[in-house]
Amino acid sequence: MLPVIKGFLTALMLVVSTHTLFAVKPNIVLVMADDQGWGQTGYNNHPVLKTPHLDVMAANGLRFQRFYAGGPVCSPTRATVLTGRTHDRTGVFDHGYALRQQEKTLGHAMKSAGYATGHFGKWHLNGLRGPGAPILKNDTHHPGAFGFDEWLSVTNFFDRNPIMSRNGRIEEHSGDSSEIIVDEALKFIKKKIEAKKPFFTVIWFGTPHDPWTADEGDKKTFTQLSTKAQEHYGELVAMDRSIGTLRDGLRKMGVARDTLVWFTSDNGGLPRLDPPTTGGLRGFKGSMYEGGLRVPAIIEWPAGIQKPRITHYPAGAVDIFPTLAKVARLKKITRLKPQDGQSLFKLFSQEIGPRKKPLPFRSRDRVAIVDNDYKIISLPDGSNTHYELYNLKLDSAEQDNLINKAPAVAKRLRKKLQMIDASVSASVSGRDYPVKKVNPQPPRIFWWESEAYRPYFSEWIKRPEYGPRLKRFLGSQQK
Repeated sequence: MLPVIKGFLTALMLVVSTHTLFAVKPNIVLVMADDQGWGQTGYNNHPVLKTPHLDVMAANGLRFQRFYAGGPVCSPTRATVLTGRTHDRTGVFDHGYALRQQEKTLGHAMKSAGYATGHFGKWHLNGLRGPGAPILKNDTHHPGAFGFDEWLSVTNFFDRNPIMSRNGRIEEHSGDSSEIIVDEALKFIKKKIEAKKPFFTVIWFGTPHDPWTADEGDKKTFTQLSTKAQEHYGELVAMDRSIGTLRDGLRKMGVARDTLVWFTSDNGGLPRLDPPTTGGLRGFKGSMYEGGLRVPAIIEWPAGIQKPRITHYPAGAVDIFPTLAKVARLKKITRLKPQDGQSLFKLFSQEIGPRKKPLPFRSRDRVAIVDNDYKIISLPDGSNTHYELYNLKLDSAEQDNLINKAPAVAKRLRKKLQMIDASVSASVSGRDYPVKKVNPQPPRIFWWESEAYRPYFSEWIKRPEYGPRLKRFLGSQQK
């Protein structure tokens, strides 16, 4: 075949396949673990944990080896997923801060595009700290305020037999928390399929965040580990099984091919667990090193990712919104500028070369950017700033600081870092909003400090996840 004709046919096939892909809006399911480290999957060769369902998902989709959370702790990444912006821009400076209602969210965007929107599980974007409690109906920052038609959610991490809130109505549930929210999400999905409506479903697990309480059967393969590790890894077994339930449910309902499922974690793994959680990376949850930021991630979408593979392309939570904007054909006005992420849509079919936009991170006066092979970190050091530079391709464990060994790279990345830091500071002050200021925000408090929860104290004090904290709080008030 002549090269010109061959090239024309290749281009024609690409146009036809893209047209076919967009003929029907794909369904979208976002799945996020809570504190699962980069090393805690079977496909990353964890020494004791088996994750057969994640492994199959990885084998059938696009598996990321360099995927980054939005920040080193939980609420920030959730804000980043919903906005496409590094979390400080959104007012979610740390765990438990409320997401500003001035932000444009993925929930609102998907809803405006005709999707049914549902949130299931951990929320942690309404300004309330402490173990997860039902989100009250009059909460100004519940999931519904950010574009979710239906929600069965809790304020923060949650475990077995949780009390949850269904659109503000409190319900008690029995069983493993991961299995509960997947079952509820599948009920939501079934209703939307029957109504012939595309669905956008967010499933945010409470696993494997402490406190850990696993089913006896899920712990039995970890008897050689400490009691704490048995509970922790047992929870991950149940979470993996629930992912299998989700995938099987989508297949049985006939929508698996046209449903994009994106799995990741909200931050790096936890310290003081044996075997370790981060697969040899430096640092843990809370750290700006790879162990605190790099997380497992998989996209499975049979209609859109037809050749499964592993990619080492650097990507992150900031890319979720812009990628889904391309997939679901969302209007540009649905995203607030500046956007820190970029679309990964082209990566679904082929490698796309170096990343054009660095991945930014800002947390607790620390700033970092990942720019392809390199990563630079600025750390407060008294009245000064300490810089570190690493070549992640050669040194993923971040042991060799190149800040004085590669001065040209260091100078280039310091300039980028300082520009991003200044841009984020402008966002923090409200410059991105039409009114050029930040509207009043809910305080960052423990939920038991809110008078709205006081009527529930007498019953909830009997519950193991709330009792000790409520007793301490009530005791302190009597002094």
